[in-house]
Amino acid sequence: MGKITIGIDEVGRGPLAGPLLVGACVLDMEREYEGLADSKSLTAKQRAKRSTYIKQQALSIGFGWVNAPIIDKVGMTTALKLGALRAINELPQDICDEANQIVIDGNIAMLDDPRVVTLVKADAKVQAVSAASIVAKVARDNYMDQVARIFPDYGFDKHKGYGTKAHVEAIAKHGPVAGLHRLSFAPVRKALGEVIEKPDLVSHTDGRIAEDAATNYLYEHGYTIVDRNWKTKYCEIDIVAIKGKTLYLVEVKYRENDKYGNGVEAITDKKLNQMKFAAKIYWHNTQWRAKGYSPMLMVVAMHNRPPEVEDVIKLTVD
Repeated sequence: MGKITIGIDEVGRGPLAGPLLVGACVLDMEREYEGLADSKSLTAKQRAKRSTYIKQQALSIGFGWVNAPIIDKVGMTTALKLGALRAINELPQDICDEANQIVIDGNIAMLDDPRVVTLVKADAKVQAVSAASIVAKVARDNYMDQVARIFPDYGFDKHKGYGTKAHVEAIAKHGPVAGLHRLSFAPVRKALGEVIEKPDLVSHTDGRIAEDAATNYLYEHGYTIVDRNWKTKYCEIDIVAIKGKTLYLVEVKYRENDKYGNGVEAITDKKLNQMKFAAKIYWHNTQWRAKGYSPMLMVVAMHNRPPEVEDVIKLTVD
């Protein structure tokens, strides 16, 4: 083979409903491919025809689907990284190993790999990214067409989940579709009657920014995030993640500097007991115990501004 490139692009970042889909396409860049272009510049018929051609000609294709509830829980940046990880994990390992570069459309490095190159408008400049853009767009549109037949009142086949006037009116009239509408998106909340007067200040606090950074760190180290900011009247857990058959209940401790000690030193005996209590409640009252997972505590200590991981400590629940 010649110069192998993995192209990565996403579709579905902006809609109010439906999944985010990250496509990964592997091409031999020393070959000539016909008619590859940014999917947005093509008609639906052109995209469908070229998607079939790409599937026949590409070395491999992978898809990383991320549904609306996960987007609501982890936020779009983390969802993009999860989608990219899922997409590239669908590619054969030997082809991934042979790839000379991984080109990602945009300016977000969705993968932690030294071969990654981010490029704005790469879907119009790099054939492998153009191919990923086309196959992902066609796959997601087909999915939304199927959803439209199940929920005909929303017109998903027409707007594909984007925030058109008719779509917003349908949400207001019929309510959201569970598991499909992104309930964290302001237009959805507004359509449901929520008064949105002030910006979300919580997401910009030091603590929340540190939690976001810790979430990204865990994704980059092979963990899958399954819950965030879980709480009851009596306890709460910052992040819940799985790796292998272990369920990690994660406490994020952030201190800008070590004037009053680092984040790990904030885990007193009292705090540790609170963490164990919360972990046991979560484990006993969710699906993970029945699925055979073992619980473990994790402390992610962070410092500096912006927050950086300083230390990661794992502790048993018992």
